[in-house]
Amino acid sequence: MTQTAEQKLADQVAQAHSNGQKLRIIGGGTRQSLGNICDIATTVSTLDLNGISLYEPGALTVVAGAGTPVEDIEKALAAEGQRLPFEPMDHRGLLGSQGTPTIGGVVACNVSGPARIQVGSCRDSLIGVRMVDGTGSIIKNGGRVMKNVTGYDLVKLASGSFGTLGVLTEVAFKVLPASEATATIKIQGLGDEVAVATLSEALTAPYDVSGAAHITAQDTKDATTLIRLQGFKKSVAYRAEKLKEQLSKAGDISVVTAEKQNVMLWKTVRDVEAFHKKETAVWRISVAPSDGPKVAQALRDITDAQVVYDWGGGLVWASVPYGTDARSALVGIDGYAVCIRDQDTSAQSVVPQNAAIAKIEQGLRAKFDPKGILNTGIMG
Repeated sequence: MTQTAEQKLADQVAQAHSNGQKLRIIGGGTRQSLGNICDIATTVSTLDLNGISLYEPGALTVVAGAGTPVEDIEKALAAEGQRLPFEPMDHRGLLGSQGTPTIGGVVACNVSGPARIQVGSCRDSLIGVRMVDGTGSIIKNGGRVMKNVTGYDLVKLASGSFGTLGVLTEVAFKVLPASEATATIKIQGLGDEVAVATLSEALTAPYDVSGAAHITAQDTKDATTLIRLQGFKKSVAYRAEKLKEQLSKAGDISVVTAEKQNVMLWKTVRDVEAFHKKETAVWRISVAPSDGPKVAQALRDITDAQVVYDWGGGLVWASVPYGTDARSALVGIDGYAVCIRDQDTSAQSVVPQNAAIAKIEQGLRAKFDPKGILNTGIMG
């Protein structure tokens, strides 16, 4: 990223602010469909904000322009035996989109994969941001180390704001060492409630689980429950054996230790590959893990639904017929539901807010984007 690229973007936003021109912010274009619900006239791209400006393996810190491909960052980290902690998903298969996932898009959407249950979300690894607010001002917050802050904690606010508070130009992360070994406990044939209870038991056991998912099937015998352990080779082998013993009553258990097979298994979960080629709508539903099976049953009561559970049951991906209003079927279950894919793109939205959160959100937008020009319509 160059200062010139950032200043050019700031000038563009300042001009739009002056004219009251609404802007749509895009990175690599992998979630293009979300733009269809924006009230937009001009596109602002972050792709020129590209490159790793600082990488200190010894300090476990990386800083990159918002338009930097995630793949470039992951390759640089892997060369030093390190990784992004939060395992961001790739939306392209699910959305049928093209483009290249960028690190700014990951931060803007707080994209977090199966490892979230162990290390937290993208937001939790983020330690610094630079962004252009809705007036065209360049703002910096955070740095290379975790610090107590006063006033707005933009590092946390920016992650998951979907570009409604500002256009990210640079982000900084704490990273982690790559795992020496991985083992996945695989259980076949569990029903939803038993599977989620089994995931919960694994997560509360003293074995440091880094992934807990369940992929349902039309025939329960084909359903697959996955529990991942990572770390040093001897530790992983010991923990896997102990956890397998503890869960032995659950049913048909095996342990996957081959690295390539583990990578494929968890990519399947991370990217929700079960729904890639289905002609259906897809909803992303976040609830308390114990409520996951209630979500699935509520959807099955009204339509033909298949689900994939991640985060121990707390994240439910649901495949339902096009046009299904999943949210109305989930009244009485605390959480939120977001339509990620549908034939009618106007049905798609990002996180709907309750009245209390919406009031706070409106106050923040008034501070950072007083004329409401950034990604209008993305957050409800």
